Amino acid sequence: MAFPDSILTSDEQVVQHLHPHWKSLIVPVFWMIVSIAAVVAAWVLLASWNPVILMVISGLGVVAFVALAFWPWLRWRTTHYVFTNERVIVREGIVSRNGRDIPLARVNDVSFSHGIIDRMLGCGTLTIESAGERGQVVLGSIPHVEKLQSVLYELVEADRERHTFDDADRDAIVKGVREAEA
Repeated sequence: MAFPDSILTSDEQVVQHLHPHWKSLIVPVFWMIVSIAAVVAAWVLLASWNPVILMVISGLGVVAFVALAFWPWLRWRTTHYVFTNERVIVREGIVSRNGRDIPLARVNDVSFSHGIIDRMLGCGTLTIESAGERGQVVLGSIPHVEKLQSVLYELVEADRERHTFDDADRDAIVKGVREAEA
């Protein structure tokens, strides 16, 4: 499922759009292979059995495939981590959706962690501390987490610079207001 660009503001640009790391699909792929192999083995090895029993075994294989392989893949595919020049957007869910937006101006701290396996696979956990009510958001299985932490830091700093007024900006605003009043 593609990320809907319609939720972006008119001048908002996507800097990074990610799904969880492919390691999230290792177990579902394993179960896909097992469920397919079980159905094929049942049809080959038990061909002389009653066709109804073979259909029941096939049905169980399909149910196992959907529950253990297809559904986790769909959950992975519908999880979006989007980093824009204005905010961090998290969208998750298949039937019911959950979302969270964190404006870059509210980001206080960005940290990452990854163990030895995550380092070998090139992923990790990104923790974003925000000044909002809900505090922090933890994003697991983020690909290239160290690089993403740097990108997010640069986005936050650029956002702060864009919203920081220096004396010249403040004087120009005051001058414009006075001219408008005159």
